[in-house]
Amino acid sequence: MKLHNLKPAEGSVKKEKRLGRGEASGKGGTSTKGNKGSQSRAGYQRKNAHEGGQMPIQRRIPKRGFKNPGRVSYKVFNLGQIEAISEKYGITEFSLENLYINGLINRTDLVKVLANGEIKAKLTFKVNAVSEKAKAAIEAAGGTVEIVK
Repeated sequence: MKLHNLKPAEGSVKKEKRLGRGEASGKGGTSTKGNKGSQSRAGYQRKNAHEGGQMPIQRRIPKRGFKNPGRVSYKVFNLGQIEAISEKYGITEFSLENLYINGLINRTDLVKVLANGEIKAKLTFKVNAVSEKAKAAIEAAGGTVEIVK
């Protein structure tokens, strides 16, 4: 076998379709693109949400509600829950680190304590927010509250 004897396999090389080279070629005139319209023009690009004149889905479906970008959402713990958690996990300091270690919150959660229920244990709290009633109940039981930012 020599370099001058090499040729491609039979049927592997096809001739390019020559569009728009006169009527006699059979591919003249509209160059197989149909008649008129944006698809027959150069540089045509299909628009992302275009549905061929049908009302697009983003306009058909009604819009409702509002998402407040400034909303601060807390993971809420009531005093009754805290009493049970401190007994179950042996926690005396109710802090973000202790809650995360015990799998009660995620790393980025903010914690707020609310006053539903009773607390008898003397606990120290290091949380992001506390309601006024909860703070009074914790201090009445002999605990302390520290707000962490």
